[in-house]
Amino acid sequence: MKAIIAKQPGGPEVLELVDVDQPVTQEGEVKIRIKAFGLNKAESYYRSGNYGTFVPDQALGIEAVGEIIDDPSGEFRIGQKVATAMGGMMFTRHGGYAEYITVNASNVVAIDSEISNEQLAALPEAYLTVWGALDKNLQIAHGESLLVRGATSSVGMAAVAYAKARGLTVIATTRNPASVDKLKSIGAGHVVIDDGNIHEKVTAIIPEGVNNALEVVGAATLKDTLKSTRQWGQVVVIGLLGGAPVLESFNLMSDLPNTVKLSFFSSGLLGSEALPLNESPLNWVAEQVENGSMPNITAKIFNAEDIQEAHRLLDNGTANGKIVVMF
Repeated sequence: MKAIIAKQPGGPEVLELVDVDQPVTQEGEVKIRIKAFGLNKAESYYRSGNYGTFVPDQALGIEAVGEIIDDPSGEFRIGQKVATAMGGMMFTRHGGYAEYITVNASNVVAIDSEISNEQLAALPEAYLTVWGALDKNLQIAHGESLLVRGATSSVGMAAVAYAKARGLTVIATTRNPASVDKLKSIGAGHVVIDDGNIHEKVTAIIPEGVNNALEVVGAATLKDTLKSTRQWGQVVVIGLLGGAPVLESFNLMSDLPNTVKLSFFSSGLLGSEALPLNESPLNWVAEQVENGSMPNITAKIFNAEDIQEAHRLLDNGTANGKIVVMF
């Protein structure tokens, strides 16, 4: 089969499309013929040797979409359209940058809609992460408010769209004024230009502060995000767009506002006993995107042969949505 691997860490130029052996389905696994996959910052960090233990000659990728071609358990029908994410992909087994992969059945979601593979490939990692962070960590409710810090990332855009569909008032941030209209079109009620210090802008919109905040940027803006949150509000950190996950001189007494809850969500939990994907709303999201009720966040589509170009776009961070690669 064809797979995209790197023999050593480095820039996009280390990625190669090569022939490798197909994986063999083990107990508890299914085999998927991959049709498309989305790109994630985690894959850029991994490719560069800055995330996890680098494994040469193992296909990259933490998500993919395609169809079932083998399921010893019989849980999924052959030919079933599915999406998958995490479950050791890229780290302990071939990831989604391959024609065929075997994955744990618990990390697979059956998709019933007629959504295209190009659109579906933009959804799994972004929306499953948003589901975990918003529904499990924050336990959002209709009528509440949500600040999305770093909203032009693919997961940020997914959060805006998902929260709007769930009946929340969304404040989205971006550093680029050119992104304002885009964010409003996908569900943001308000867009704040982020100069690193936005809490006064947020409280000018909602004087008491937001109920909930999704921190996609990370440590660089966390203190300011906490200041944007009301008493008894909550913040969940999911991203590292702002660099290393290190809180310099963070004082729990002075920097964590009284009664505000702070938590972290990692998509590594997806598919575990604590967060089985059969409980996720991904099939519903796919239906909403297909019928136009929720926006398509696909920004750019590449073929597998153009993976180096796709990763250059991923690295420079200007896609304004999800980068999708077709296999």
